[in-house]
Amino acid sequence: MEERTGVVTFTGNPLTLLGPEVNVGQPAPDVELVANDLTPVTLSSFKGKVCAIVAVPSLDTPVCDTEVRRFNEEAAKLGKDVVVLGVSMDLPFAQARWCGAAGIENVQTLSDHREAALGASYGILIQGLRLLARAVFVVDKEGVIRYTEIVKEVTEEPNYDAALAAVKALV
Repeated sequence: MEERTGVVTFTGNPLTLLGPEVNVGQPAPDVELVANDLTPVTLSSFKGKVCAIVAVPSLDTPVCDTEVRRFNEEAAKLGKDVVVLGVSMDLPFAQARWCGAAGIENVQTLSDHREAALGASYGILIQGLRLLARAVFVVDKEGVIRYTEIVKEVTEEPNYDAALAAVKALV
């Protein structure tokens, strides 16, 4: 698997990402993730909607908690043609528990714990840690990537304004 260095750090220390870089204009890799009820979900099942894929290391950390709560608030304003997916390596049971406790209703959490398929296909799997780097990908209704952000420092939040502007431009 391709290894990429110099893309992200954790508290200033460099990490190695596994998988290829994905770019704006290319078809979004279709991967299978696991819903909170343990059913398989493919990204292609969201074709016809604008899809914001919000990848986080773990919902049980303060920055990830803040980020998904913010996207949950914003998702409520985006309309029925938009789906916001919160993807982490957390087990589906933990995701469901966290969503219930946090009142998350507008972000659909999906787990990449089985195959690390999103991490490997989108180039955001952190080598050694088996966590996802913090990233946002916006995919248009036809399944083409229209926005990418891999957050340089894993402990920092993404550029919400840029990601949301990318989503709104496609609706």
